[in-house]
Amino acid sequence: MGEKDITEKTLLAYNDVFADIVNVLLFDGKRILNPENLEDASSISMYKADDSKLHEQERDVSKYWKNKNVKIAMTGIENQTVPEMYMPLRVIGYDGASYRSELILKKPHNTYPVVTLVLYYGIVKWDKPINLVDCFIIPDELKSYVNNYKINLFEIAFLNEAKVNMFQSDFGIVADYFVQKRKYRDYKPSRIVIKHVDEVLKLLSVFADEKYLEISANISEEEKGEITMCEIVDQFIARGVSQGIEQGIEKGIAQGESKRDEEYKTALELKESGNTNVSDYRDKGISDEVIKIVLRIDQLD
Repeated sequence: MGEKDITEKTLLAYNDVFADIVNVLLFDGKRILNPENLEDASSISMYKADDSKLHEQERDVSKYWKNKNVKIAMTGIENQTVPEMYMPLRVIGYDGASYRSELILKKPHNTYPVVTLVLYYGIVKWDKPINLVDCFIIPDELKSYVNNYKINLFEIAFLNEAKVNMFQSDFGIVADYFVQKRKYRDYKPSRIVIKHVDEVLKLLSVFADEKYLEISANISEEEKGEITMCEIVDQFIARGVSQGIEQGIEKGIAQGESKRDEEYKTALELKESGNTNVSDYRDKGISDEVIKIVLRIDQLD
């Protein structure tokens, strides 16, 4: 498995994050699934294709939901950054392999349903099939006999504020990031403390901006114990990273532009001293663009 594939799955593999995603997206925020009742399931299954060879398929993350020793369900999560035409076929392949495993085990009193969630992080609407029948051109005579199979698709960037606020794990920070990027093409970080710092930043580095990987590498172990996205962004700006979170940086502020670097340095010194008076920043020759980024102000008078 490639490092990028591993990176995008690590955060969701934590039981607190996995349970939180299921509770919010499936149960509307009710704490139905307890992290302590989750057990890792094998993400790999085998199938024989038309070439008569065995092939391997792998889910992103999958876990058993158990009550003591009894399996209640198996739940899988698939990450998607772009819409995929045949996603329903992929999901039914994963789910079918899981049901096949139950059949082979021959334990009729411990069979359980399989539920797969597809998390889509794109900032444009999903425009590919979410039902199996929409993947084919089906003759009218056959339509009533073709079993439909609908995927459980969740468009993270299109969640409403109430839904985002239901998250109690680090996934709430991830969801908030994509919602803001979709609505404003910008990101104003929160002051919520991150529990799994490396995993959040590495997931964002895969799905959003590679610079988050650089940020993660520059955060000390001591800082990771109590750090917020707001503090991370401050460090990002202070280091003069040229592309990433802030709108002004994205518009082309380069690390080597000494005048703009000096503006950032002066603005950050003022902010650290507790000064948030916009006039004082302007008096020192700091542009409004830099002031808005450093003070996190949308509009200036």
